[in-house]
This record gives sequence, structure tokens and C-alpha cells, in this order.
Amino acid sequence: MALDTRGILAAVTIAMYVPFLLISIKVVSKYGISRGDGWVLLLVFCLTRVLGGSLLVAAEEVTPANTSLYTGGYALEAAGLSPLLLCTLGLLHSIFQTPDGSPVYQKPFRLLQLFGTVALILTIVGISDEVGSSSSSDSQGNTYRRVGVILFAVLYIILVGICLYLWTRIRFVMRYRKELLKAISVAFPFLAVRTIYSILSTFSSSTFSITTTTQPNTGDLAKFNLFTGEWQIYLVMEMLMEYAVVIIYCVAAIVLPLNEDYKTADSRQDEYPMNRPQ
Repeated sequence: MALDTRGILAAVTIAMYVPFLLISIKVVSKYGISRGDGWVLLLVFCLTRVLGGSLLVAAEEVTPANTSLYTGGYALEAAGLSPLLLCTLGLLHSIFQTPDGSPVYQKPFRLLQLFGTVALILTIVGISDEVGSSSSSDSQGNTYRRVGVILFAVLYIILVGICLYLWTRIRFVMRYRKELLKAISVAFPFLAVRTIYSILSTFSSSTFSITTTTQPNTGDLAKFNLFTGEWQIYLVMEMLMEYAVVIIYCVAAIVLPLNEDYKTADSRQDEYPMNRPQ
């Protein structure tokens, strides 16, 4: 069976992210898990995109149609913003590390990770509730999804605030982490567009369903709908924005010798007072 436009985009997604999945595995092995929460979540994001694209391609190839494959694929699409935001949070946290590699401000960042995780859980629960409900009017899933995406937006604003704070203290940031901060700052506009798309897509419809007996969505936000919206908007505001962020982070991970910041820790404690253990 020939793929439709959405199927072709899903196939392109697989082709785009398989190389970066391999790169992210290499990056995680380079920096390790203990020092690289952000890089681990970059790996998770790439894996999510490969799996989501695979499900959507499989859904179009299977006969008769299997709505579970569509639902799983689009659910991964909807939830994909979470690991990307949490990846950014982890990278920002790494900029606060001491020259000997010790993390600081652990509690605030763990709370923010929990905040992002709650948003992801609400999104997943909302999708599951709507898919399993026989009537959207009997489902609270739409409310959960909308609360989840609002929390994502709040998390993005907090990340911007952290980034701005780091720029006010840039003279105290370790050498190569200054370059990492520049890379994250460049990625923020793309991440903003991606977050806005999630908000518009979530509020474009009162249900998360592949098949529906309700009237077609003709609202002002209909063109942003994940299922029935304009594929050009989906391509630009989701796919290309995500891909830009992933490229920036992967290039930064490969090019920047971030582990060099950990050398001669004793001589650097006075040079980087912001990074002293709290």
C-alpha cells in the first residue's frame, strides 16, 4: 500500500532520527549517565521519534487498518516534547557543575524534572483515557492533555529563565560550558515554536481519536490538529523545529570537549565561584 502524506513524513522521521539515535548513543557512552542526564534524554527523544515513525508507517501498511498502531504512533508524537524539554533542563543543570564534576542545585532541578514528568504523565493518561472511552463527553482525558501541555509551556518559560540567569553569571561559567550555553540559547527559539505547536494542536480538538463520529473540526485551530491539520504546518512547526534542536545539541556534544572542564579542578575552584558545592 502506498503511503499517504503523513506516512511519508513518518518514514522521513525514521530516516532523520536513526543516524542521530546512533550519535546520541555514542554521546551517552562518552559522557556517562551520572554526568549526562541531558544526553540520556536526548537519546530517549531520538528513540521515541524512531518508534513513533515506525508505528505510523506500519499502520499504513497493515490491512485491515489497525487504529491501535495509529494511536500509539500519534501518542508518541504528542509526548515527544517532554524528553526534549527535560533534555534541555539536564544540559542547563550540567552548566552548574563544579570543576570536579560534582552537581549543584540538585533539589531545584530534581523538582523541575518531577514537574516535567508530571506533565508527561498527564498527557499519557489523557490520551489513554480518551482512547479507552466510548464517548469523549464521558472522558476527562482532554482536560488532562490540556493541563499537561500547559505545564510543558510553563517548564519552557522556566528553562528560559534559567538560561537568562546563567548569562548574567557567564564570567563564572566554565570554559566549554559557556559554549554549551550558547548552543542551548540558539536552540531556544526552535524549542519555542515546537512548544507553541503542542499547545495549538492540543487545543485544536476536544478529543484524541483517529476515528470519530463527530462533525469535522472547523475551528480556528483546526489546521494545527495532529491528525487532520495541514501537514505543512506539522512539518515546519514540529518536525523541522525538533530536528534543528537535535542537530544543535548533537553538534555541541561532538565538537565541545566538555570533559576538559573537569581537569585541574583544584586550580579552578577560585576561578569559577558559582560552581562551588552548595
